[in-house]
Amino acid sequence: MEHPAYGELRPVTPHASVLLARNPNAMTLDGTNTWLVGAPDAADRIVIDPGPADPDHLGRIAERGPVSVVLLTHHHPDHTEGARDFAALVGAPIRALDPELCLGAEPLAEGEVVEASGVRLTVMETAGHTADSVCFTIAEEPSVFTGDSVLGRGTTVVAHPDGNLGSYLDSLRRLAELPEGTAVLPGHGPELPDVRAVATAYLRHREQRLEQVRAAVRELGGGATARQVVEVVYADVDPAVWGAAEWSVEAQLAHLRELGEL
Repeated sequence: MEHPAYGELRPVTPHASVLLARNPNAMTLDGTNTWLVGAPDAADRIVIDPGPADPDHLGRIAERGPVSVVLLTHHHPDHTEGARDFAALVGAPIRALDPELCLGAEPLAEGEVVEASGVRLTVMETAGHTADSVCFTIAEEPSVFTGDSVLGRGTTVVAHPDGNLGSYLDSLRRLAELPEGTAVLPGHGPELPDVRAVATAYLRHREQRLEQVRAAVRELGGGATARQVVEVVYADVDPAVWGAAEWSVEAQLAHLRELGEL
């Protein structure tokens, strides 16, 4: 059955609307959220994360009018695979933290303010989920586009070695310092009302998981593999997601080694 939100542009805030890509799975939840951002009276829109190389999805974004710039939150293909095709379709540059993802424009930089389509987006480097992850706060309203750094449902994967747990914890602390009531506009899942509350809960969850990993290593011995740790720590979780859990455990073990605990 077709998801009722596919193909429908849904206004979320006065300056942001979302178009859901038709790529649902265990990792993308309902699919990738493509965000269209701009002042209500602006002639064009910023597009954040065009998503997969789905001509129907890219065409539906293009139908919404001119595009000033395409911004990418990180390099994973569910966010970027269709970016170059989309940029060619609408004649817009692509900007990302990773220079290899950019097209016709300079890479993004920490603290930079991207002014386009009647809004101002400030770049926050939020490494952890990936090394090149960024979020964007918007000056015109209390909202933050979080990509996969914070999801609308569940928690994100820190995929070692590109992902780094120590960096991710630092990024969550930064997000937890944003003003209370700053809405989360995520790369997957529904919007959430307060990034401080979500980031704080994520931090608590990560610390709990890290303690469980410590306990599992003590039980299994210092030479335990990530898979062995997953089978202990995630014993109550659907084995279908154990592969993703193994990536996170690799990141947790690497973090414990960085701390000198292993």
